[in-house]
This record gives sequence, C-alpha cells and structure tokens, in this order.
Amino acid sequence: MTDNNKQIALVTGASRGIGAALALNLASLGYHVILVARTVGALEALDDRIQEIGGSATLLPLDITNEVAVQKSCLMIFNRWKKIDVWVHTAIHAPALSPTDHIDSKELIKTITTNAIATSLLIVNLSPLLKQSENGKAIFFNDNTIHKKYHVAYGVSKMAQLFLVKSWQSENQQKSLQIIIAEPTPMATKTREKFYPGEDKNKLSDPETEAKLILKHILK
Repeated sequence: MTDNNKQIALVTGASRGIGAALALNLASLGYHVILVARTVGALEALDDRIQEIGGSATLLPLDITNEVAVQKSCLMIFNRWKKIDVWVHTAIHAPALSPTDHIDSKELIKTITTNAIATSLLIVNLSPLLKQSENGKAIFFNDNTIHKKYHVAYGVSKMAQLFLVKSWQSENQQKSLQIIIAEPTPMATKTREKFYPGEDKNKLSDPETEAKLILKHILK
C-alpha cells in the first residue's frame, strides 16, 4: 500500500500516556501514525515499539504553540499524504495547583497558550487536511477535574479548549468530518500525578485500557 493510500493518523502529545497508547494501537490497526511531541527521545522510543509490531510512523518534533512551525508541518503533511484521516489531540500542559489568589501569571499564560490557543491553531491548520479524508475524525478529551478548587489555571484553559471544540463540533454536524469528545476514566499518568501526588494508583485505570475504549469511537 502506498503512502497516499494508507490511513493517516496524527497524534499530538504522542510521547507518553494516553497519546502514546493510542498511537501504538492505531499503528497496530494499520494506520501510518504521525507522532507529534516536543521530546524527541520519547518519540524515538515509541517509534521502536511501533516498528516491533510491524507498524509505521513518522516522527514530528513540534512546538504546537509555534504558529509558523505548525503551518510548515501541515504543508509537509499535505505534500506527502494529502490528508489526515484521524487526529487525536492529547497534548496538554498541567500547571501546579494553586489558589485563585495565588496564580502565577506566567504559568497561566503558558497554560492557556498550550491548552487553548494551540488547539485553535491546530484546528485551523488541520481542518483542511481532515476534510480531504472521506471520513475524517478529530478526537479530544474532557476532564471532570476542571471544576475542582485549586485547578483554576488548568480549568480555565481546558474550558476554553472545550468551548472551541464544541463549537467546531456543532458546525460540522451535517458534514463528513466528525469531532469526538471522549472522557476517559482517571488514569495513572504523570499529568494526574502532578495534581494528586499521593493518590492510590491501584484505584486508577491505565492508558492502554482507556485507549482501547476510545478506539471504538474511531472505528465506528
């Protein structure tokens, strides 16, 4: 099967957690997976795992907050594959918990930039590629922690992200492009550990289990 005939999946935030688990599962199903993250070493390790199961991937180290870099990357994707069939967005910045009256302004800006503004930037640039697919799908993630106290910076950014996604979803209800919002069971990840360092991990799910459940949405 040539590159242009393959199903193409792009995973933003593929270096670890649910992103890495979904990338590995998509590769096992025959998708060529474009792995996006800042950490090159983690992407290389994931690529090794994908190759071990006979899958294929392209590594794309990228700062998703850099508009020029995102535009150039999307142009590269178009020139090579002409489309994206599945986009899974798991990239997230999780700041330290803080009372509302002690929020660090620099950390708030970084969180909003990564979680909301970068999501908008990606939607603008990836939407044309997804529309080139016969059944394009974009998958995002809800998080019920956003309404809890001390999660203000994360909650503000995540609510802004979800508003963007829900607006995009409502605008595409009568079109072939599907925008899916999944809500995984809380998982034992480094992001969650940052919020709840003393939590009993035995009571949490894991990225691999949740990835297989989310794949059901992708494969419908």
